[in-house]
Amino acid sequence: MDDNQERKDFSSTESDSQLSADEETLLDQLGITGAARRKFLGQSMAALLGTFAFHLLAKEEAFSTLAAAPDAVFAQTAGVENAVKVLLKINGSTQRLEVDSRMALLDALRERLGLTGTKKGCDQGQCGACTVIVDGRRVLSCLTLAASCEGKEVTTIEGIADGDNLHPMQAAFIKHDGFQCGYCTPGQICSAVALLEEAKNGDASHVTDNLRTSTQNVALSDEEIRERMSGNICRCGAYPGIVAAIREVQSGRETAQAWHFASDEEIAVALLNEGGKTDATV
Repeated sequence: MDDNQERKDFSSTESDSQLSADEETLLDQLGITGAARRKFLGQSMAALLGTFAFHLLAKEEAFSTLAAAPDAVFAQTAGVENAVKVLLKINGSTQRLEVDSRMALLDALRERLGLTGTKKGCDQGQCGACTVIVDGRRVLSCLTLAASCEGKEVTTIEGIADGDNLHPMQAAFIKHDGFQCGYCTPGQICSAVALLEEAKNGDASHVTDNLRTSTQNVALSDEEIRERMSGNICRCGAYPGIVAAIREVQSGRETAQAWHFASDEEIAVALLNEGGKTDATV
């Protein structure tokens, strides 16, 4: 086999083998060979596909404007499997839903009602980000079936505030910097609000000292708060602020805010001092 034949075989492509004899002759006459031929064929194919797609979209758009024939038969839209009808009272508003009997309350809130304040974290009941209040008790909505909440009152983070007026727990979380990224905060606040009711009703925890005398209004020490909030994980580590916020709301005794937004004057002084330190070390 000579060198010319080897070069011809090396430059041949699968597309070349699909050309007719007339197309081969035309490309040879135009001097389109080797890499140039492969590039030319690729560009031609791309242009052909683009034209085909354009005509296809135009046809679909035209068909979409046509009225259906009176005797046309359409395939039925897939419905909800294992459908059950549920009547819920969400944040004071009655909601009627048809859901899969296996749907979690978390998914019903987020996907069906658009209440995305309740977060999906681990989806296994481990992190507490999905905590909501059902009939006054905090529950993990990722492990609670929506169908099991028939006729019950559900309060999510969207229903904690009174209009534009923050719930005291929300205000305390802001005051004591009880959150950073904010992802776990809705579950933390719902859990904290329900925790206060549990303590008011005398519900004991693992660290409650005396179960005989503590029938109502359990005093919430820092240890009690940490134990009762242990199901809510904060990956940012804002636990000290969370404990301080809950302690203030439960005790009713306001404590000093440990932080504040720096004023323009404070920022200017800090920058000046920082500049002085830098100059002193040069």
